[in-house]
Amino acid sequence: VQLQASGGGLVQPGGSLRLSCAASGFSLDYYAIGWFRQAPGKEREGVSCISAVDDSTYYADSVKGRFTVSRDNVKNTAYLQMSSLRPEDTAVYYCAAPPPNTFVVSKDGYTFWGQGTQVTVSS
Repeated sequence: VQLQASGGGLVQPGGSLRLSCAASGFSLDYYAIGWFRQAPGKEREGVSCISAVDDSTYYADSVKGRFTVSRDNVKNTAYLQMSSLRPEDTAVYYCAAPPPNTFVVSKDGYTFWGQGTQVTVSS
């Protein structure tokens, strides 16, 4: 069971990036996907998540209206579209999955974690 986040990079303030979270070894059909980030010296925080059942979503207040989470079960991949990026969005971004058929916001509820991808927002 593996999750691999990709798509990070260096972007100017106001720019956009799309992160991908590819699953291997299992089907995402029954799993919610959460996106988290960790900036240097700070705790890992939840950014967004999407359920497996009805595509319900959650967004942290800091990213509402700027980030969009989605999933493509055919491709076994989830996405995080990030727009209007700000320097404070700079962090390592991780995707994770909780146990099957659950939808949780807290990082404590997530079982499977992928390696992160660095997002740097700077001019």
